[in-house]
Order: sequence, then structure tokens, then C-alpha cells
Amino acid sequence: MTERLLQFIWQFQYYNTANLTTTLGEPLQIITQGKLNTNQGPDFLHAKIIIGNTTWVGNIELHLASSDWLAHQHSSDTNYSNIILHVVWQNDGDVIDGSGSILPALLLSSRVPKILIDRYEALMHSQDFVPSQQHLPALSKIGWLSWKERLVAERLQRKSQTVIAYLKDAGNHWEQVFWWMLARNFGIKVNADIFESIARSIPINILARHKNQIHQLEGLLLGQAGLLQGSFAEDYPKLLQREYAFYQKKYALKPLSVKPFFLRMRPANFPTIRLAQLAMVIHKSSHLFTQIKEADSISAIKTLLSISANDYWHYHYLFDQPVAYKPKQLGRQTINNIIINTIVPVLFAYGLYANDETLKQKTLRWLSELPPEKNTITKQWQRFGVDNENALESQALLELKNNYCNQFRCLECAVGNRILKATH
Repeated sequence: MTERLLQFIWQFQYYNTANLTTTLGEPLQIITQGKLNTNQGPDFLHAKIIIGNTTWVGNIELHLASSDWLAHQHSSDTNYSNIILHVVWQNDGDVIDGSGSILPALLLSSRVPKILIDRYEALMHSQDFVPSQQHLPALSKIGWLSWKERLVAERLQRKSQTVIAYLKDAGNHWEQVFWWMLARNFGIKVNADIFESIARSIPINILARHKNQIHQLEGLLLGQAGLLQGSFAEDYPKLLQREYAFYQKKYALKPLSVKPFFLRMRPANFPTIRLAQLAMVIHKSSHLFTQIKEADSISAIKTLLSISANDYWHYHYLFDQPVAYKPKQLGRQTINNIIINTIVPVLFAYGLYANDETLKQKTLRWLSELPPEKNTITKQWQRFGVDNENALESQALLELKNNYCNQFRCLECAVGNRILKATH
């Protein structure tokens, strides 16, 4: 038994409520168990009970043992001056409250089904893919849909904190924030930090001045990445070198000290290609974040991102190394990834910041219109009977696995609640 599990049992009244009495033998009736308090003070607030013939309204405190009241020094704490009931798992002595009276107590250990305790212990010690694996899918389709929507909202709320932190760094400039996070996405996992650093090293107003000249944009990005150093045989990299040398001096730019990684990477994801594609996004758009905010449909967003790198890159992955012709377009999966992991979180954060519920709902709608992400985690969920029909659901399943299951937060989870409720 843990104190958190005891709170869970009390909150949902998962115990035998027939013929309740206090530890002193007085008849007890629970009218309302109170509201769980997640801040300092008693565990449950605004409860209502009847002891004997007297109705009491106040707070309720829970402990594994009644002696914990003294151990936690509650008698001298004014936060606990209005406790009307002490709920305990074990009774190892009466408690005297601040007024000198014996605090009414309810013993729960004999009223909770053993199967609930056993199932909770099994969840906490599970080594399966998720603790609930043996009970999946556990929820109905409607139950899963409701839980997934809440999980996605939590995920976007959490990601919004990162976006707002970026906003402070950017001096409340949303286009700048979006540029940083878009660049980070283009770097994929391996080069995400480096690409973000490149973006931070070139103010967006400088890029805007040169947006009509793709070779200048490429020169700025590739130069800041340290990829224009050395000598080249072909004319195009020489041109980029000259452009970068001029604008580096003009804008006092400092190239990164660490170059992007190429090792064990598919050529289509080489940083040269990804930076060239990023340059083309800038070249083809104007006030991109504003356009995204105003877009009505997911297809409009996909159109904005449907770009191909400059012609030189159709025949290259690296400078001075020609290859067979292959257009370096942003693929459908890459575009979906940008929408899911960059556009939606930034737009949701903007909705929170501007108190724009319509904008927040639009991001959720866009997720529901995108195909599901397919990865090791989502495939495992599907293996155990949990649907993954769109990007909203796949994002929810990632959140559930990483921020609930991996941390054994079963008592806060709709699935865990359902499993434990089935024992009552």
C-alpha cells in the first residue's frame, strides 16, 4: 500500500462502504468524500460526513498509519485545523487534534478488496511493454477516444511550455520562434540541436532581406553550418562561398564551431540537402507563420511545404560529387512530420498565448486529418488491440507510453483506473 493508492481508493470510493464506523465505534456516513487537494494542506477538501447524528463539513487527511499524524506534525499546523476525519490504512493509536479531542478515524485496510491491491502491485512491477498489457484494450472505443483526446491536449500543453520559453528568447517574435523550431525539425533527430543553432545565429530579418535569392539563402545557411570551408572544383559551391564570405562580414556572422553530422545517415537526409530544402522554404514563402495561422485547411499547409531544393541538388548530395538525377523534394512523410511536430505545437502554443480556442481546436482537427505515425511504440499498441487511426491517436499513444506507462502513473491513467475499478 502507498499513500497515493490510498488517496485513489478514497477518491473513487473503491472500498466497502456498508455499515461504516469510526475506530471508536460511532456510526459514520460519507456524504461527499471531498476534492483531492494537489497543493499544500489536507488530502481532500470540502468533504461532508455524518458521525452519529452530527453533520460535519471540512477536510479529510489520509495516512498509512494513524501515527503519521504526529510524525508529520499536523497538530501544530493550522492547515490541518479543520480536519473532520482521519482515514488510515493501519490504526496504531488514537490521534489528539489541536483542540485536545480524539480525531475521528476510519480504518480502511479491512474494507478494500485484496484483488485491487494485488492488481495494483502487478501493475507497479510489470516488465511488459506497458503495465496494462495483460488487460488491453481495457477501454471501450468511446473510452479510448476520450482518453486520447485528453492525452493529446496534455502533450500540446507540455510542448507549449517549450515554445513559450523560446518566445522569451525571441523577444516575443513568433515568426522568429517558428523559424528556430522549423529549422530544428529539418535537422531531424541527429542534427536537431545544430540546425536550431544555425537558425539562432541568423536573425530572421536578415533571411527576409535575401529571400528572393536562393543562392544567398543557401550560402548563409550552409556557411553558418561550416559546410563551405575548403576549396571546391564546381562553380556552384564557389558561388555560395563568395556569397557567404561577403554576408558573413557584412552581418558579423559567427559560424558554428561544430559541423552537422553525416555519419550513418541516408543521403536524402544529409544536412546539405536538408539545409538546401530549408532555404527553399524561406525562398518560397513570406511571413510563413502568419500564413499558417490563417490557413483554413491542412491541404493549404501541405501546399506551403511542397517544395524542392535548388536544381544543383537534383544532381548532388554533396559538393563536387555528382550523382544521377533525383529531385530533392520534401516527401509526404516529411511534410506530415513537420506539421505534427512543429506546426501543430507552435500553433497550439500561440492559441494558448492569445487565448484563441478556435486556433487550438484547429490544430486538433489537423492532427485527426493526418495519417497515423507508424513506429515501434504505435505498432506495439496496435498489437495489443489499441487503435491508431490518425496522427491525433498516434500522438496520444506516444504520450501515454512515455509519460504515463514508463513512469507507472497507472492511478492517473484512464486505462489503469479501469483495470483497478474492475476489481471493486
